[in-house]
Amino acid sequence: MKRHVLIFGVVGGLLIATLQYTEYRFVIIEHSVELYSALVAILFATFGIWLGLRITRSRETIRETVVVKEVLVPAEAPAPGPTAPAPFAPNTSRRQTLGITARELEILSLVARGYSNREIATQLFVSENTVKTHCARAFDKLGAARRTQAVQRGKELGLLP
Repeated sequence: MKRHVLIFGVVGGLLIATLQYTEYRFVIIEHSVELYSALVAILFATFGIWLGLRITRSRETIRETVVVKEVLVPAEAPAPGPTAPAPFAPNTSRRQTLGITARELEILSLVARGYSNREIATQLFVSENTVKTHCARAFDKLGAARRTQAVQRGKELGLLP
């Protein structure tokens, strides 16, 4: 009985080894193109991920430089006297002659200080389009095509300090 078990075990082992060899042969030899293509795809994907990480890491190391400009404002304005100049008062007769409204003059003075339309809108609690409209009307009344021309013309006419 032990002899039969030993013979069946050896024959079974040989059959399993033969099946494994034919399966290996079928998978490796018959599908070698597919396996090669999969290996190349895995290598390219790995290289792509590595390269992408390297590029994004190098961009993260670039830091933005923020320049903060500090402006000191006195707590109280000095009283006008012999040493301090009197506060500026716009030429009202010239303003009325040109037809510039108080709001247009206010926006023109903010333009003269270097504020953008968005900053002026935020400061005056109006929309950016409203600021653009007031600027366009003031520029038209002053005969200016650009912001710098309008500010220069306003200073020449005594509307701006």
